[in-house]
Amino acid sequence: MLPELSELLGTSPDAAEQGKLTLLCDAKTDGSFLVHHFLSFYLKANCKVCFVALIQSFSHYNIVGQKMGVSLTTARERGQLVFLEGLKSSVDVFFQPREEPHPLQFLREADAGSLQPLFEFVQEALKPVASGGAAWRCPVLLVDDLSVLLSLGVGAVAVLDFVHYCRAVVCHALKGNVVALVHDSGGAEDEEDALLLHGVGHQSHLILRAEGLATGFCKDVHGQLQILWRRPSQPTAQQGRSLTYQYKIQDRSVSFFAKGMSPAIL
Repeated sequence: MLPELSELLGTSPDAAEQGKLTLLCDAKTDGSFLVHHFLSFYLKANCKVCFVALIQSFSHYNIVGQKMGVSLTTARERGQLVFLEGLKSSVDVFFQPREEPHPLQFLREADAGSLQPLFEFVQEALKPVASGGAAWRCPVLLVDDLSVLLSLGVGAVAVLDFVHYCRAVVCHALKGNVVALVHDSGGAEDEEDALLLHGVGHQSHLILRAEGLATGFCKDVHGQLQILWRRPSQPTAQQGRSLTYQYKIQDRSVSFFAKGMSPAIL
C-alpha cells in the first residue's frame, strides 16, 4: 500500500472503515496506482477480496503487489483473494459450453445488457464462510475498471445496476466495501461515460480523482489528486470536505505534497 495516501485518508489496515463505496477516477492520466494501493491495503487489513480485473493480467498485479509488500499468489492460495482475470476469461467464455454459467457471459450474447452472472460471481466469492473456515475481517469488491464494460457493449444503466446490487450486498448486507475505477474521458459527447461516472459518484462515500497537469508533462510532478469525502444521503451543500494534492510516482511508492510545494521546485 501507499503509506502517505493512507495518512491523507486518515485510515490504516488496522482501522479500515466498513460499508463504504469508493470511486477511483482518472482523467488524462493513469490512475492505476490507486487500484494497487487499495488492493494491497485490504489484503494487509486481512479482508476477503474479490478482484474483478478487466485491464491487466494476474502476473502484472502480483508484481506490483510484491513491490507494495503483498503476495497475490499467497493470498489466492489461502483463499483470501478471489481473482477474476478478465483478459483470460474473455477468451475462455467462447469455448465453454453454453449451459455452464460464466461471469462474463454477456460477451457471447446478442444483447450484452445483463451483468447478473458477474454479480452472482461476486456474491458467491464474498459470501460468509461456514464455521471453521478462515475468519476474514470484512469482504471487499475491487473492480479495475468499470469503463471497460462500456467498451464491451454493456450500457451504462446496466453497469450502474450492477454497482447498485453489489453495494446492497457487499456494503449493506455484509458490511464490507466496494472500490471501483472509472475513466473520465472528458468528452461531452460521450453520454454513456458521463452517465456512468456521475452515477457511481452519486452513490460513493469517497471519491479519489487523479488528473494530469493542465500545464502538461513534468518529470517532478506527475499529476494531482483530489480527495472528496461525501455523504450520499445528504444534500449537495452538505457533502463534506475536499482536499487536493500533487503527486510524483516512484518505483515503490507515491509522494504527495501540497500544490506548488514539490521538493523539486523549492
